[in-house]
Amino acid sequence: MKELIKIGRLFYGIGIITLGIHQLVIKKFRSEILSPSPFWAHNNIIFPIVTGIALIFAGIIISGVFKIKFIDTKKVCLYLGFCFLVAILTSHLPYIIMLSADKTPDFQVWIDALEELTYSGGAFVMAGSFTENTSAKTENNFTSVLEKLISCGRVFYSILMILFGLSHFAFAQFLVTMVPKWLPAPMFWTYFFGVALVISGVSIIFKILIKPIALLLALTLLLFFLFFHIPDAIANPSVGGGNEIVRAFIALLFCGIAIVIALTNDRKNSLVEII
Repeated sequence: MKELIKIGRLFYGIGIITLGIHQLVIKKFRSEILSPSPFWAHNNIIFPIVTGIALIFAGIIISGVFKIKFIDTKKVCLYLGFCFLVAILTSHLPYIIMLSADKTPDFQVWIDALEELTYSGGAFVMAGSFTENTSAKTENNFTSVLEKLISCGRVFYSILMILFGLSHFAFAQFLVTMVPKWLPAPMFWTYFFGVALVISGVSIIFKILIKPIALLLALTLLLFFLFFHIPDAIANPSVGGGNEIVRAFIALLFCGIAIVIALTNDRKNSLVEII
């Protein structure tokens, strides 16, 4: 169990590192990291570069690849989740409101906001996989407040999974074309995975058979990574400055969150401390 949680953290950390590297490559904010608002943040290359470096650093720490004694990994998770949440409240939501005011809604801006909410939820889920009470050590009231958001992590994550599931019905004719050619009855699988994602999201929110369902979701996302995203990234490595490669590792990030949710939310008592 400990090793699986470590794998979940590794997958999440790799995804965060990939987001940071991509910002350094394209030298601008990814759309889910920051919406077009505030406009001044996009006018100076230093902001996306610094953000990219910070994401790489946070991802490395969370992944567990390197351990730095004086850095509290749980705190890194908490502050990363908080930063993503602040970006949603100060960038995505104001931009969505402005779009609504202009009567020019764009479905993608909602997806971008929910993706960042998922990154935030994932960070809080990762924080919840550590048992030590960080706020008790530091007597930091702000950290104590952030720890209260840990329980929201799985909900933040599940909202996007449900939306992805519903999209399998709303955009079935488009998504069916993405089903691997070697898989028979592509429309069946399009609907099947749509139902699976919705059920998984609802089950995780309400803690219904959360361990087996979250593990099955993790397996499904891992299969998406291996048999859909990786081939697509290989076929289109330069599209969007390498965006298809990033999308592949985002699927791995989602997989990592599901693994940690499965193994840290089915326990009635304290979590098993992982060192």
